[in-house]
Amino acid sequence: MLSSEAPRIVVLGSLNMDLVVRVPHAPAAGETLQGHSIHSIPGGKGGNQAVSCARQGAQVSLLGCVGADAHGEALRQALQQDGIDTTAVQIDPAAPTGTALVMVEDSGQNRIVVIAGANARVEIDDAALAARLDRAAFLVAQFESPLVQVARAMNAAVRAGCKVLLNPSPVQAVDAALWPLIDTLVVNEVEARTLAGQPAEEPRDAAAAGAVLRARGVARVVVTLGAGGAVAIDADGARHHPAPRVQAVDTTAAGDTFLGALAVTLACGGSLDEAVRLGIRAAALCITQPGAQPSIPLRDAVLRSPLPPDWTPL
Repeated sequence: MLSSEAPRIVVLGSLNMDLVVRVPHAPAAGETLQGHSIHSIPGGKGGNQAVSCARQGAQVSLLGCVGADAHGEALRQALQQDGIDTTAVQIDPAAPTGTALVMVEDSGQNRIVVIAGANARVEIDDAALAARLDRAAFLVAQFESPLVQVARAMNAAVRAGCKVLLNPSPVQAVDAALWPLIDTLVVNEVEARTLAGQPAEEPRDAAAAGAVLRARGVARVVVTLGAGGAVAIDADGARHHPAPRVQAVDTTAAGDTFLGALAVTLACGGSLDEAVRLGIRAAALCITQPGAQPSIPLRDAVLRSPLPPDWTPL
């Protein structure tokens, strides 16, 4: 870290209990498949990103909503063990806690179905959010929360002088008025292609798609490419950051792990390239372990991990 003080980050996002089924391969239509195992593991993009930020050294406050059930209580307890402030996690007695059905193949690839549950009922309390945004470096948000609440939080962050880091996943159209509010946009190749309207699977294509998105008013864009690394796009141009080769066990939460390391590095005054490199190292460690939040590494482990290959300009 370039700053000795732990940065403050506010996360608005989903909280899900992941029901993880490990299988040899994804079943074809009509096929009955013998699975290896099933586990209940804390997850949700909001929860995962909050945990990643916390394990990279940030002071994290999480805004979300769970049901008044055992899953909701388990999720809040798990977050608190990472030192995350959960006082703004609402409890809705009329809706179940969000659930994700995660199928992980032996190759490490995953397929996920999300049931929003209480996540769809989160509501922003303007006064409470303003207090949390005071002196915060970033508001981190995704699209597993209602878009009207995400927009409300983004506007509140800008009014408070807090930068917005948006991960528009699962991908949906972004209102034109929101683009200039985004300091840092993190998208994967599918999200970049959908939002930019052009290919983004290869580094040069990702750079071009990122430039289209940046032209809408975003200061910095990062396009993640899985095993292909990531492309960083800002006022200095575009750079491709390769990823190290590792044996993938489970890719669940890799993107969320990357985002947390990226956000904390930027919050501490690091450059975009430094942030992307640390994010790649964190994600590379994440995918070697099973589960969502259990696989998110601590900062010390990330700093001890091998450096990725050098980046190249595009």
